[in-house]
Amino acid sequence: MSLETLISQYGPLAVFLGAGFEGETAVFLGGVFAHRQLFPFWQAALAAVLGSFLVDQAWFFAARYAHDFAPVQRLMKTQAAAKVHQLLEGHPTGFILSFRFIYGMRTVSPIAIGLTSVPALRFMMLNFIAAVVWGIAITAIGYLFGNAVESIFGRLRLHSHLMIALGFAIVVLVLAAFLLRKYWLRTGAGKA
Repeated sequence: MSLETLISQYGPLAVFLGAGFEGETAVFLGGVFAHRQLFPFWQAALAAVLGSFLVDQAWFFAARYAHDFAPVQRLMKTQAAAKVHQLLEGHPTGFILSFRFIYGMRTVSPIAIGLTSVPALRFMMLNFIAAVVWGIAITAIGYLFGNAVESIFGRLRLHSHLMIALGFAIVVLVLAAFLLRKYWLRTGAGKA
């Protein structure tokens, strides 16, 4: 069985799982694969939206109803959790809509929100809106990146396309982490 066949059959499932547990890289690659026509764009975007939404809902409810659960307790002792509480206090709606776009806050945020008094229905509605925007946007970026690579280099073999996409995703993530760290140090937010 070829790599293309495996991706065509299991790619949307991988995007679904990756969106829930890893994040941007899996969804970005889903867009690249959709550009390569290994599966339709709508499948990649839908898998990204559902994976992100469902896992964040699960973390929210784990915190809300099983706050003694060991993974919840571990995550709540991190610096990211302290930062989440600070941001949530000042701008709860804005934070719920944007946390999945903030590097380093994605996993701990729904847990921290679940430990607050934010109503479950409110979180679910805002979480769904944010998951739709995030899933479609990151998938589209991967799709457009596939267009750009094809325009520059021509139609590459899948392995070459994958290596370029992974390299690009790593560079973007490292740059985002660097800029976020620099921002936190400059504003004093990293001392919380």
